[in-house]
Amino acid sequence: MSNTKLALILAAGNGSRLAACSGELPKPLVPLNGKPLLEHVMTGACAAGIERFVIVLGYHGHMIREWCENRRFGGIDVAWVENPDYRKKNNGVSVLCAKDLIHEPFLLLMADHIFEPATAGALLRQPLGENEVILGVDRKIQSVFDLDDATKVRLEGDRIVDIGKNLKRYNALDTGMFLCQPVLFQWLESAMIDGNCSLSDGLRIMGQNRTFKGFDIGGACWQDVDTPAALDYVQNSLSVRPWPMRQAAEPAYA
Repeated sequence: MSNTKLALILAAGNGSRLAACSGELPKPLVPLNGKPLLEHVMTGACAAGIERFVIVLGYHGHMIREWCENRRFGGIDVAWVENPDYRKKNNGVSVLCAKDLIHEPFLLLMADHIFEPATAGALLRQPLGENEVILGVDRKIQSVFDLDDATKVRLEGDRIVDIGKNLKRYNALDTGMFLCQPVLFQWLESAMIDGNCSLSDGLRIMGQNRTFKGFDIGGACWQDVDTPAALDYVQNSLSVRPWPMRQAAEPAYA
């Protein structure tokens, strides 16, 4: 059983597709209903039981750090890591930037993925093997906004056997929430080609080795806020009906 209190947040990208809404702001600071995306992610994680954060910075990282220090999140500890290669390399490199700071199970989150805190809490309570990663997956494929942009996954039972944006055969979607053992770093290193890899590259190898699991989030809500259209969608959704604090069914493996 995982009782981790640690989360790793990837916040290094420049968010070029959201530039029309962000101006000079880094994407994690783009406001959603009056609060930066990163604040939604951090407060949601805290509500799920997280007390410590490692945040990987890149584009305008100083602005994110200053915002967090001025925000004065009470009772939590934040460590910062810089990814100097955020412009040229994929997000697997951002994960590896935190390798020396993480030696225990951790929740991996994206700074632009909004979720219900209860979903993250349910994921944190899942049994996690010593060599495993568990991804929160959504089987409500037809109800997701901007399916073309979503990362797809293919499951066989509770095991994820493939992952990627361009999968032709898939039966669930990647929500951007992962419960990880530090072994993830080793798989990412093994996926490196010319010093670069994506998170999906490493996870795909884990899937081939049967150490990558799926956790079905059931009826819960989430959204990858990667474009102005996605930002408008989630903003309108929250204004019409705030996302409920529902609990995912347990056990709820896909």
